[in-house]
Amino acid sequence: MRNYVVILVVMLLCSCKKEVGTDLKNRKLKVVATTSQVADLIKEVAGEYVDLERLMGAGVDPHLYKASEGDVAKFYNADVIFYSGLHLEGKLEDVFEKMRRQGKVTIAVSDAILKSDLISSADFASSFDPHFWFSIAYWKKTVVYVANQLSILDKKNALIYKTNAERYIEKLTRLELRNKVQLDELPKEKRILVTAHDAFAYFGKTYGFKVVSLQGLSTATEAGVQDVQRLSNFIIRHNVKAIFIESSVPVRTVEALQAAVNSKNHKVEIGGTLFSDALGNPNTKEGTYIGMYEFNMKTIINALK
Repeated sequence: MRNYVVILVVMLLCSCKKEVGTDLKNRKLKVVATTSQVADLIKEVAGEYVDLERLMGAGVDPHLYKASEGDVAKFYNADVIFYSGLHLEGKLEDVFEKMRRQGKVTIAVSDAILKSDLISSADFASSFDPHFWFSIAYWKKTVVYVANQLSILDKKNALIYKTNAERYIEKLTRLELRNKVQLDELPKEKRILVTAHDAFAYFGKTYGFKVVSLQGLSTATEAGVQDVQRLSNFIIRHNVKAIFIESSVPVRTVEALQAAVNSKNHKVEIGGTLFSDALGNPNTKEGTYIGMYEFNMKTIINALK
């Protein structure tokens, strides 16, 4: 019933089409970003030159997020909606489609990445792993893409967007270098990352980690007893020192995994909480993409070495 009401609100609000850019001489571009990662990207590229509103806060799982009537009003009042894409925000797809049909500009930042470069998955709605931001190289591509899209919508500030994007890419390059230096502390045989759900495949591909998880790419279905037993046997067999909670996923499944391992006369620690589908709290270091990545890398290395 709730989904029906939300779609009805979309249709009513969007019955009057708004043209982007017709009055931007006297105001800022109004932007709504769905996830905290996308919002941080917009903030880095556009700064004070757009009126930015973030939909999802810290610790919010985008896989399960449902739009409220208030969210739909935010979408309608925006000039453009930036979202992650690849069905990460799966329950918002119908709302986005209705918005597009009514002429609303919606932009998936994942469109910056060639499908041939993504990690494929027959078990996910988009047929691809949607957690592409854990490849910093791919995140750089989204920075360029977003700057170009903003420049098209808001031509008067195009040079600012381009300059900010270049500056941000330099920061991301320095992050890549720091990550490589830190990773030298962790022997290759210890690079096994066990997490709550399968969000770290791009991270693993980039840095040579074997990544295993209790849940699949989506958190919509919970892990079962067989999943816990399977993974507990893997941990014992490979002598994994630590496993990890995620900030946007309930802790109980990882705690059940730890208990299963301990019940088999083997000890495994919970190495800490990683940020996966959401950044940390606003106005904290972990509330930024770079701060999140630095925190995750440090947490993983310290727990596993």
